[in-house]
Amino acid sequence: MLRILRNGVFGLVLLSGLFAAPPPASAAYPDRPVHWLIGFAAGGPVDIVARIMAQWLSDHLGQQFIVENRTGSGGNIAAAAAINAPPDGYTLLFVAPNNAISTSLYKKLPFDFLRDTTPVASIMQLTNMLVVSNAFPANTVQEFIDYCKANPGKISFASSGNGTSVHMSAELFKATTKCDMVHVPYRGSAIAFPDIISNKVQLIFDNLPSALEQAKGGNVRALGVTSPQRWPSVPDVPAIAETVPGFESVGFYGISAPKGTPSEVVEILNKAVGEALKDPKLVARLTETGGIPKPMTSAEFGKLVTDETEKWRKVVEFAGVSVD
Repeated sequence: MLRILRNGVFGLVLLSGLFAAPPPASAAYPDRPVHWLIGFAAGGPVDIVARIMAQWLSDHLGQQFIVENRTGSGGNIAAAAAINAPPDGYTLLFVAPNNAISTSLYKKLPFDFLRDTTPVASIMQLTNMLVVSNAFPANTVQEFIDYCKANPGKISFASSGNGTSVHMSAELFKATTKCDMVHVPYRGSAIAFPDIISNKVQLIFDNLPSALEQAKGGNVRALGVTSPQRWPSVPDVPAIAETVPGFESVGFYGISAPKGTPSEVVEILNKAVGEALKDPKLVARLTETGGIPKPMTSAEFGKLVTDETEKWRKVVEFAGVSVD
């Protein structure tokens, strides 16, 4: 009888184990370090913002968010690495306009960004800034255009890589003003600035965080921002659109994950980023970089990336550029 009772109890335990709901995969997320891949060099605008946000997430989620710089191919090396990682929330990708641009600019990519990623969260929006070497003989956008047209093919512009908003802002400027300039791509804008400062390369349409830092330091001269109106944090710098009507290039920063990442993990990360963007200290640091915090749901961020992909497809076609 005792054996029967024991067997019966053991059977009940087994049955209770079979029918008990398993704990959600995200119950302890994150329970180990999270790797956040960015496609550009350390010290550049993407890197600066990523490290500000990664520190906040590390402090508030109890695990290290480790920023990893995977440079090259306009950010596509980092994108490919993230897309091919396990979809468990422990490998994330820093998303910027380059990811929307590459879809149409690059003829052959081993992935479809919209199809192969899961949108997680928006961080901020920002403008680019046209800065020139202090040795360059132009103090306004109009003087720049006049000099460029008088010296076709003799001016070179730097970028943080093919397919970045830094690159495409310049291509859009070339197409709308008919300025003939030579493109010199680098593996990040931080690497390009020594050559701009020395006038080896004359200019860059860089993301505002690093361009503003260099301009404030007196290393380069700011001529204009790429937003349709003057940017709130630099009201004394004119919009290029004031000279070139209709010119516009406004960027975004955010987070995506590999396709198939659990929705619970996405929700945890989105909520955390949303809380971060309510933190006055973090908002102040982002504002210092020239950005405007822009929290969104994961669905809203996904729509933004889709819309930006279509917008930049039109710009790529208008500028007539492509990369093999």
